[in-house]
This record gives sequence, structure tokens and C-alpha cells, in this order.
Amino acid sequence: MNQSVSAPVFVGIDVAADQLAVHILPDESAFQSATDPESLKVLADKLAAFSPHIILLEATGGVERTAVALFLQHRLPVVVINPRQVRDFARAQGLLAKNDRIDARVLACFAQAIKPDLRKMKDEEHQQLSELLTRRQQLINMRSAEVNRRKRAVNAAVIRSCQEHIAWLDERLSRLDEQLDELIQSNPAWQVKAELLQSVPGVGGNLSKTLLAALPELGTLNRRQIASLAGVAPFCRDSGKMKGRRSIWGGRAPVRKALYMSAVAATRFNPVIRVFYLRLREAGKPSKVALVASMRKLLTILNVMMRDNTAWQQSQPQIT
Repeated sequence: MNQSVSAPVFVGIDVAADQLAVHILPDESAFQSATDPESLKVLADKLAAFSPHIILLEATGGVERTAVALFLQHRLPVVVINPRQVRDFARAQGLLAKNDRIDARVLACFAQAIKPDLRKMKDEEHQQLSELLTRRQQLINMRSAEVNRRKRAVNAAVIRSCQEHIAWLDERLSRLDEQLDELIQSNPAWQVKAELLQSVPGVGGNLSKTLLAALPELGTLNRRQIASLAGVAPFCRDSGKMKGRRSIWGGRAPVRKALYMSAVAATRFNPVIRVFYLRLREAGKPSKVALVASMRKLLTILNVMMRDNTAWQQSQPQIT
């Protein structure tokens, strides 16, 4: 048996609206597939014949979900990766050109070199919660844009149009919040978690829903891992004797945004977070640095509560 056959197989798939570009390593075979259900079934059978170690796709705003769901039905090892990680990898390899065929090969190379961990995909109910929450954020963004347009408008007809649209968006947001609440109430596990999370001063419905949908790992990781996953872990920028300013980046943006708003409230109304924030400010830390640290501490407390299945108490259990 030759080496290329016995070697682990890695598949990169670049996803577009109407076609998939597929690249397989180590034999360097490449082909395309349509995205209709029948074509995806044929592709899944074809890939299964290779017994792949990893099939890697980029997160493309939901376009990849149909393919991923079907591959999972065929028990194929699928990983969905953040596109930024793949582009950084490509630049590090000196691969600056970009098209579907090249991107598929880069994905396969990334899978072969990095071997990202396989993660359990969201079930249907969890996916529904995630999509509703994403839609809620889209409506909030639309509302913010309309409010800004109304402030800049001079023409009475334009102002009236903006006001009408804002009122319509408010109504849609209200209905969407009802749907989210009903979905959480229909799931006993989510209901318990939401009640535990909202027992913390400063944590409201928005953050609890966001954590349930976008950070299901809460309570299963240690404090450093969960902070990194949420995007609130400080990363150093040091070189030799030069000590750069620590900063946060990456992670899951929806979680970070919701955590920011809750941390602002917590620095006023949560006795533990308020004392922590004021101590940092008195030590000379800028307000933004102190607030980010408060976000991280709040997340760490929530992580422990989910781990131990306990409600809020000012004397928190050991944080690990």
C-alpha cells in the first residue's frame, strides 16, 4: 500500500452560495460540487470513501450549515473554523492570491497542519435559539441606524418615515423577545441556567440569552479558557525588553458585546464587581482597562456558578 493512501486524509471545502470547491490532501485531488440536496448527498458519499481525518469549512454566515448538517448525518468529521484564522495561516505561508480553488486547498493545509479539535455541533433547538438571537441583534442594529438617520434628518417626511420604521422595529423586537423567552421556558435545562445567571446583579435577559446561545461551553472550561473563548482574555505584545500594552481581541463578538453592557451595570449595582472596579481605578488603571477586567471577572463568576449549579452569592466558590 503506498504512503499517500495510508496517510491521514484532510479535506478543505470552500463554500459559496451555489457551489463548493473541494480539495483533498495528501493526494491533491480537487473538484467542485453543487449545493442542492442531491449533490450534497453524492459529495458526502464520495468523501466518506476517503475516510477523512478532518473536513474543514469556514463559517460563512450560515451558508455552510446545510452542508455541515448533511455531513454530520453521514458521521463525517466536520470542523467549522473562523475565516480569520485561515487567512492568517495563508498569509504566514505566503499565499496572498485568493479564489475558491486556492481557498479550498488552504483549508485542507490548515486542517493538516493545525488539526483543529472536532467540536459537537449545535442541535436543532440550540440552532434555533442562536438564529433568533442573531436576528434580534440585526434588528437592534437596524434600529440604531434609523435613530441616527432621524437625528440627522431635516425633512419632515424623512423624520416621519424613520419614526414609523423605528416603531415597527420596536414591535418586531418585542415579538422576538417573546419567542426567545418561550423557547427558553420550553427547555428545563435552559430555564434553570437562565434563572441562575439572572440571579447575579447586573445580568439581565440579554446576557443570559446570549450566553445560552453563543457560549454553551460556560461552566465546562477553566477561567482562562472561557475568557479566551469569549474574547476578554488579555494578550501580551512583548518583544525583547519592550513591554507592549496588553489588549483583548478575537473570541465571540456577540458574547463580548453583551458582557460589556452587563459589566457597565454591574460596576454600579453588583457589590463584588463594583468594589473590584473601584479598586482598579484607585490603583490608576484607565476606566476602559478596569471595565474590561470587570467583564472578565463577571464572566469568571458566571462560569463558576454554571460549573457548580449555584445561584449568586457575594462570597463566591473557588474560581478555577
